[in-house]
Amino acid sequence: MTTAASVKVAVPGGRERSSVVLKDRVLGAWVKWTLTVSSRMSQARGRAGDRGAGFVEYAGLMILIAGIYTFIDQLGLDGKISTAIGNAVERVIG
Repeated sequence: MTTAASVKVAVPGGRERSSVVLKDRVLGAWVKWTLTVSSRMSQARGRAGDRGAGFVEYAGLMILIAGIYTFIDQLGLDGKISTAIGNAVERVIG
């Protein structure tokens, strides 16, 4: 385990503080602020942020499937795919 070297830093008022302690306090304040903002944002959004997401995902999936079908049909691969699947089934069944 590594330990940080302590360096004395002059602070207004004539006091000295360790830079390690100062960094820890700043880091602690940053973490606390980040967690507070994150929790407030999630509370403000609530469940309304997810409303309608299922429909959008479903519509996107349908568009993707239609695009793949159109691509296969335009390239004329439907016959080749059917033949390949038929051959694979025939090999398995024997």
